[in-house]
Amino acid sequence: MHKKNSQTSDPSSSKKSKCSNSSEFNSEKKTCPIVHSGDAISPDNQMPKLSQLPMPGQKIPLPTSRIISSIPKAHSSDNWEYPSPQQFYNALVRKGWDTPEESIETMVDIHNFLNEEAWNEILKWERMKKCPCDGPKLLRFRGRPQELSPKARLLQWAGKLFPSLGTPPPFDRHDWTIDRCGKEVRYVIDYYSGPDEGDTPVFYLDVRPALDSVDSIVDRIKVATSETFKQFRERAKSARVGVQESSSGDRA
Repeated sequence: MHKKNSQTSDPSSSKKSKCSNSSEFNSEKKTCPIVHSGDAISPDNQMPKLSQLPMPGQKIPLPTSRIISSIPKAHSSDNWEYPSPQQFYNALVRKGWDTPEESIETMVDIHNFLNEEAWNEILKWERMKKCPCDGPKLLRFRGRPQELSPKARLLQWAGKLFPSLGTPPPFDRHDWTIDRCGKEVRYVIDYYSGPDEGDTPVFYLDVRPALDSVDSIVDRIKVATSETFKQFRERAKSARVGVQESSSGDRA
């Protein structure tokens, strides 16, 4: 249902994700497709236990089946489980959001897709580590949609000083804490909206380890340096090709 585009530098070397067949999604007002709740009770995901029962006044029956994610759960042999369309709808109604029932299944698809993409980006960072265990596992996560991350805040300041560098603020933020062989490591995920491609909404995910440990700071510096040199090499290669083509034209 979804397809993934190549990496882009907008905003700031984030991952571009495009959700196809999503004409029911309201692209004019992109709100967070990740469910949050104001009365969270679970320390793992800051969510209450959501009912599978239809809400009062609900007109369309929604599926109650849940999809198992590819994201392993810490201290368990199970993977994290996504909410069903009915649970997703119930959570939105609890928040007071005006949500068309016919769009819920599409929104759940987008929710699940973005979470899978976020986890894949975390795994790219984690491949820099050589841990003697069976890989990282997600310990807990927390939605912080009202709080700009330091990087997002810096980008907003830069946009005010240099309008050409400006980028819209992220529409959501998550903090995911993983278990890396017994060590807790926090990742920050900023969710950005990109220009729609026809009826297809486009999102950018900026996933990186939080700067709350020396190890994470070193990893961020390594990746930033590698990306900078990669861009430099690509520009140098393009310049050489341009010079060669110009020389060939002169000889002709």
